[in-house]
Amino acid sequence: MAKLHIKKGDNVMVIAGNDKGSTGRVLDVIADKSKAIVEGVNMVSKHTKPNADYPNGGIVKKEAGIHLSNLKVIDGAGNPTRIGRKRDENSGKSVRYSKKSGEVIK
Repeated sequence: MAKLHIKKGDNVMVIAGNDKGSTGRVLDVIADKSKAIVEGVNMVSKHTKPNADYPNGGIVKKEAGIHLSNLKVIDGAGNPTRIGRKRDENSGKSVRYSKKSGEVIK
């Protein structure tokens, strides 16, 4: 399986769909479904039975997955950008970098 361009903790912008233009932090990446859960994006209403967390049950708003193709990583300057990979000249490890600005993304 190929490496994904988005990791947990990245700041991303939604480029397509109902939440187009919104930004958020990636909470989780579901690699086998090619989806990511982004904080505050793609909110759905989930009906829950009473449990320890919600003693009365009811309707809970939570984030649903959004396809990775609809997300772009935001670089340090705050611009949405494509991601490339290159070898770090010091450590020799593969690092992600912004195609727009050329800076390395942590």
